[in-house]
Amino acid sequence: MNLILLSVDDLVSPTQARLRDERRVQHILNIHKAGVDDQLKVGLINGLIGTASITAIYPGEIELAVDLQHAPPAPLPLTLVLALPRPKMLKRILQNCATLGIKDIVLINSYRVEKSYWQTPILEANSIRDHLLLGLEQGGDTQMPQVRLAKRFKPFVEDELPGLIQDSRALVAHPYTDTACPRQIDGRVTLAIGPEGGFISYEIDLLMRCGFEAVHVGERILRVDTAIPFIISRLF
Repeated sequence: MNLILLSVDDLVSPTQARLRDERRVQHILNIHKAGVDDQLKVGLINGLIGTASITAIYPGEIELAVDLQHAPPAPLPLTLVLALPRPKMLKRILQNCATLGIKDIVLINSYRVEKSYWQTPILEANSIRDHLLLGLEQGGDTQMPQVRLAKRFKPFVEDELPGLIQDSRALVAHPYTDTACPRQIDGRVTLAIGPEGGFISYEIDLLMRCGFEAVHVGERILRVDTAIPFIISRLF
């Protein structure tokens, strides 16, 4: 937890906060080993970043004097269109995306996405939020990403995706193409990444007709959770 995230509900006043949840209280006391008058790096969700001084510690409760002054890190100019991964992998991906600064994520269906994946409780709004918060805490960021679900591939690609990719360079990761992934793009990007096993040919064709370029990142076939940070580091 490189940044203690505060919600509006934690604020007693604009300069005072009270933490009562076990996870943050125990982290501050047992991991940071902080006491009264010690300072912590804090940020308000969807707000500014600053410092907080511990003014009081009670059983299960910490009071803070808060000074928020700085803007959070700039977001990546990227929309990630991602075929829904396995639930266990989805947890890591949500956290990593938040850490990397991705603010716009669309989870879509694909031929190789198991139908059961859509039933996972990880897709519930509170669960998605919890995993994004963990990623923001790691990355020292406060801006909550937006996650949308698109359970039907063709209607999404034909009806919604053309507007989504407007004013951006649209790329789909595909190992069986001759075009290498570009580097250090100056501008907004929409990046589509398929499931384990990749998009099928029909899906690649549909995406390319929509305006995507199929690109590869070398001879090696990467897992989805490896491909995302690898490609992003190449693009930006």
